[in-house]
Parts: sequence; structure tokens; C-alpha cells
Amino acid sequence: METINNIELKDENIYPDETVLRSVLEKAYDAYARLLEFFDQNELVHEWRYYNDGKAWLCKVQKKKKTIVWMSAWKGYLQAVIYFPEKYLDKLYQLDLTEGMKNNIMSTKNVGKSKPCIFEIRDEKLFSDFSKVVNLKIACK
Repeated sequence: METINNIELKDENIYPDETVLRSVLEKAYDAYARLLEFFDQNELVHEWRYYNDGKAWLCKVQKKKKTIVWMSAWKGYLQAVIYFPEKYLDKLYQLDLTEGMKNNIMSTKNVGKSKPCIFEIRDEKLFSDFSKVVNLKIACK
């Protein structure tokens, strides 16, 4: 999938509050709000921070001190990425995910020794797959 969109939230002086996120995510904001509810229900903590290496605001989602998801805002959608070390790939591939999502995960190049699972959240269609992958990431020690 070729990206023709650019990551938003590049001004380190503008914190991504609800107003800013609504303007960037547009219709996808409701899905973002539901994701926050999902994180709360699963005792996950999220925090938006400006990262100098990427020159953008990213949202890190953690369970205790373990990073579960990285999220970034794009025009009209939210990108959520979950990284799996190679030793957990068999468990990842055994999840009951849609064929499209499985194919996306398998065809995505590794980052170092980890496989990124990339979700473009525009609405709630991917929530079932997303929650399964998040729960596996939480369960992996």
C-alpha cells in the first residue's frame, strides 16, 4: 500500500487535544474515541508526546511499562502500529483475523527483528482484528 498522505501533528508547540484531533482525523475521530474507551477497559494508558526523532506527535499506549501500540494522526485516519518480536510470529499468524489483515501483516517488512502490524483506523471495521492483536501483545511476556 503506497502512502500518498503525510503524518500530521508536526508542530511541537501544538498539543493534540480534542479540537486538534477532530480537525485532523475528521470522521475517524469517533473511532479514535472508541479506541480510548477500549484502552481504558483493558487498563491501558495512552499519552501523546512530541518525538524529536520523527518530528511529530505520537501516542504511546502502554500496559504497566510495556508499550503495546504506537499511534499517529493522518488526514482522515489514525494509524496504529503494534510490533511483535519474531519469536511471537507463529502466535500472531494463528489469530483468527480477516484474510486482508493477515495478508497485510505477512507482507509488511520487518523493522529490525520485529513485525509491525499496521492498522489504518478510519471507522470501527478493523476493531475486531485490532483488539485480537492488542490482546495477544498484552499476553506476550
